[in-house]
Amino acid sequence: GYVTALVVFVVIDAAWLSVMGNLLYRPTLGDILLPTLRVAPAIVFYAAFPVGILVFAVMPALKADAITTAVPYGLLFGALAYATYDLTNYATLRNWNLPITLLDLTYGAIATAAAAAAATLVARMVAA
Repeated sequence: GYVTALVVFVVIDAAWLSVMGNLLYRPTLGDILLPTLRVAPAIVFYAAFPVGILVFAVMPALKADAITTAVPYGLLFGALAYATYDLTNYATLRNWNLPITLLDLTYGAIATAAAAAAATLVARMVAA
């Protein structure tokens, strides 16, 4: 489950950032963005976030024996996690605006739900 959640989330996030980075984030946040990525914090996030997906979405779905549990729990976990980041930025950063907040928060919820659903499906297949 962990590996599936990790891979699915990283693939979705890489696609999102590669497209939306230049379309959404860079035009608005350009002067506060680093010229290159800080790799260590990114690795820590990508290693830790799937643990939250497993604990808060996949495990309840496996307990309920229902993929339909993984999706809303994944949406909720993703929305709460991304809201922490987005709303803090919106409250404290001059360049961070409401459209980025709403779009990024929605994206995080959907990406997390997709990773939770995939991880639940794979975990069920492995356990069968």
